[in-house]
Amino acid sequence: MHRKILFLLLLYYNAHGIVPSRWNRAMFFPSAQRVKRSSAALLNPVLQKSQDDVDLLFEFLLGELEISDDLKITVKDEELASTRKAMMFDILCNDVIPKNITEIRRLSSRLSGYPGMLKKEDFERTVLTMVYTAYRTAQSQGHQKDTWAESFVNLYKLLMHDLKLSSSQAPTSQRT
Repeated sequence: MHRKILFLLLLYYNAHGIVPSRWNRAMFFPSAQRVKRSSAALLNPVLQKSQDDVDLLFEFLLGELEISDDLKITVKDEELASTRKAMMFDILCNDVIPKNITEIRRLSSRLSGYPGMLKKEDFERTVLTMVYTAYRTAQSQGHQKDTWAESFVNLYKLLMHDLKLSSSQAPTSQRT
């Protein structure tokens, strides 16, 4: 059920987005500008460039992810994991999205103060961060579980707010 909701969020966002007119330089994921891989093509990586890319992202998530003890995220399905898009997914999950609760809370705070709509890549990275917080919530207990769950809910609310902005402005423009 949750995967279906995530898929619908990604699909809706991809179809009805708008580029913000101001704050275009807002850096919610600064690590995307300094990815630790050798290729210049991997600078500021983005998965979603078409509907097929959205479908593939959903397939990665459906195909199950493995998160090691050192928090490295990998796609379990070997065939999927061997694709170029899976390499980009790996970079986003392991080098770009925040993984500790302090960084995730900082991201939520910056996003909540953002006056416009998120760029496609920021929306995508926030969704991946939300998926990661859902995993950490499920793996935690006690106070830590509550902390991760609160972060998950905050990211969810921020994404829903962004989608509402997107749907209210969709007839006038398209996100690029």
